[in-house]
Amino acid sequence: MSVEHLDVLIVGAGVSGIDAAYHLKTTCPDRSYTILEARDAIGGTWELFRFPGVRSDSDMYTYGFPFRPWTGRKSIADGASILQYLRETAREVGIERRIRFKQRVTRAAWSSKDARWTVEVAGAGEPIRLSCNFLLMCSGYFNYQSGHAPEFGGSTRFRGRIVHPQDWPESLDFSGKRVVVIGSGATAVTMVPVLAETAAHVTMLQRSPTYIVAWPDEDRIAKMLYKVLPLQAAGTAARWKNALLSSYLYWSARNRPDKMKERIRNMQRELLGADYDLSKDFTPHYAPWDQRLCLAPNGDFFASIRNGRTSIVTDSIETFTERGIKLASGKEIVADIVVTATGLELQPLGGAQLVVDGLPVEAAQTMTYKGVMFSDIPNFAQVMGYINASWTLKADLASRYLCRLLNHLRDHGLSYCVPKTNDPSIERLPIVNFTSGYFQRALDRLPKQGSRPPWRFNQSYLEDRKVLLHGPIDDGVLQFVEAIEERPTVLAVRAKAVAGAAGPTG
Repeated sequence: MSVEHLDVLIVGAGVSGIDAAYHLKTTCPDRSYTILEARDAIGGTWELFRFPGVRSDSDMYTYGFPFRPWTGRKSIADGASILQYLRETAREVGIERRIRFKQRVTRAAWSSKDARWTVEVAGAGEPIRLSCNFLLMCSGYFNYQSGHAPEFGGSTRFRGRIVHPQDWPESLDFSGKRVVVIGSGATAVTMVPVLAETAAHVTMLQRSPTYIVAWPDEDRIAKMLYKVLPLQAAGTAARWKNALLSSYLYWSARNRPDKMKERIRNMQRELLGADYDLSKDFTPHYAPWDQRLCLAPNGDFFASIRNGRTSIVTDSIETFTERGIKLASGKEIVADIVVTATGLELQPLGGAQLVVDGLPVEAAQTMTYKGVMFSDIPNFAQVMGYINASWTLKADLASRYLCRLLNHLRDHGLSYCVPKTNDPSIERLPIVNFTSGYFQRALDRLPKQGSRPPWRFNQSYLEDRKVLLHGPIDDGVLQFVEAIEERPTVLAVRAKAVAGAAGPTG
């Protein structure tokens, strides 16, 4: 049976997949590609999550695409608006017709002899196989099939309803109901004020506090730029303004944590009133940006507390009861609906089983190369966004770098490349320096980063621009392979050593 072959196979039709396809189309027009999407629609995260109030937690001027600037009224936008923007972008740039829906990659096997991946795909019908020269995972970092749902003792006794935000039922009516939201992360902070608009009361039950800051949902400076500059110039200026601002705030938090804590506390005191005791419910035990900060657009979360529609309880769960939740303190919270906003399940390397020359790949044994590729995995990349800034800032840089790499391979007559590390002095470190639960739960399964470049997973837009857009493709670490008489030979290639090489070196 013949196997369809493509130059590049993109997995995922969300933000990263659309961005990667655009750059492939415009920068590598001679390469054939398609996008495989496991679900039946474009949008990734924004097509999956349907819980009340779902919205961005990054500004849309940096989260939107550089090649099609965001023009919506709100900088912190609702999920439906973002989904519409993604669909319109895919259609306008001609990517929509390249997407194959209900196609989930289950396994990918690399053959050095053939210099290609054989990809197994499960779909609505019989499983199929495709082959490609380069496999690009744009499927995000978490499991779309299920979220993190810890077992709570006595939950089967509860007479109300328990739901997870990742599986929000469209028919769920919470108006006039007593709702408990377990969790204090971005999802909880997003949905609580929206639930509280019609619920009888909402209680956010947290084991420990999170840093929550109020932020305007409209960007006055960006709107002014859009009035005085052409669209593309305004989008670029707004993007740079917000990218630099987020970089400064992150730097300030990491280098002056006490000052940042004071600024956040003063903001919260102003929004909640001088008589509100912040010590228990709003004083995290970690420094700012040890975990991601949560945004409350226009302070909606704080307003909901101040008007009495929402309350916060900081305690641990002893057991569920028939009427609600009994806490370690002995207090019982009565509830009709319990929302378990308990986080995500991370999924390394796109969730597919990877095999290289017959040997299964253990993600935790690999190291990230420039935050894009992985040690000892040829012609493979996974697009990962930033933790401390907008996802798309890094995703777009990664896609542009990969296009530079693909053109380098073509221009120098090379079959494939593979990052190799043979330096025993490089220390293997967690891929991110974050204490968030969803990272801590998955650390033993995630790839590592190294103690020195190019094995560092930078969380800096400015540094990554230098590395990914302007750094040399042939850096002495990325090894290249040239097919000779159908038998690939590893070359410690320098561009100058490639006889008859034509075109730019990257």
